[in-house]
Amino acid sequence: MAIKDLAAGQGKVDMEVEVISIEAPRTFDKFGKSGKVANAKIKDATGEMTMTLWNEQCDLVKPGTKVKIINGYVSEYKGEKQLSTGKFGQLEVVQ
Repeated sequence: MAIKDLAAGQGKVDMEVEVISIEAPRTFDKFGKSGKVANAKIKDATGEMTMTLWNEQCDLVKPGTKVKIINGYVSEYKGEKQLSTGKFGQLEVVQ
């Protein structure tokens, strides 16, 4: 799968991408649990997009890291497509 082919609402996304940059994680409290979330810019040969990193994923990646998304999900926020692992997906560091 390629970034240029992704559409909002699409699930079962399996792909490898490179992290270009990552914002500082923000903390949140939801349903009585706290966690952290960060946005990262990712790219492949076809383009770039934002990826949402949750909790321990924020510590796994840094700029230049190649990651594999398994069963990811594409959402839309403020008109921009965003990739996330969601509840059922996984993120694996390739290098």
